Amino acid sequence: MNRTDRLYALAVELSASAPRCVPARALAARLGVSVRTVERDVARLRRLGLPVEPRRGEGYRLAEEAGAGGVLPPVVLTAEEAAAVAAALRDVEEDGLAAPARSALRKIAAALSVPEREPAGPPPVARTVERALARGRALRIGYADRTGAVTSRDVEPRILLAGRGSVRYLVAWCRLRDDVRVFRLDRIASAVELDDATAGGAAAQASGR
Repeated sequence: MNRTDRLYALAVELSASAPRCVPARALAARLGVSVRTVERDVARLRRLGLPVEPRRGEGYRLAEEAGAGGVLPPVVLTAEEAAAVAAALRDVEEDGLAAPARSALRKIAAALSVPEREPAGPPPVARTVERALARGRALRIGYADRTGAVTSRDVEPRILLAGRGSVRYLVAWCRLRDDVRVFRLDRIASAVELDDATAGGAAAQASGR
């Protein structure tokens, strides 16, 4: 597994385990690398902006601001498909699943409550990012740094870390930097889906640089 694939996999492992800590040895075993490699990769994710907390004697975990609940790939449903799922959820009565089914049903109902008039302008950034992920398309984003300066970047979305809080992180291959980058969704000023499919930037890192 090359470095780029490891960074994606490491982000998924930490998100799926949040808020629990994962020992470095366990991460190393799952990724098939040494503990030292895990330590270097975690340090790189932290430099890129992903809030990974090291806990002495316990391992690593995503900070509370990143939230818990794991990583779910975006699912794009038509109105008819969503209605079919909602109908199936209404019949769920099995112990332990009834409450989650009701919660999911409420979310689907809210998503289907589309206003009569669509707002003017492009769709919200989060929706555009999720759609590009689902379709395997690249994005052109306007990204603001800590000073507010915005740069245009073409990126290939890989993972969207969605937590309980308001902060969400997009892990993507940045064509401008020719490397993996982590983007805070609240700093993406604009997002446009491109026609070209994601090319799998990991190939550029096949040598494990």
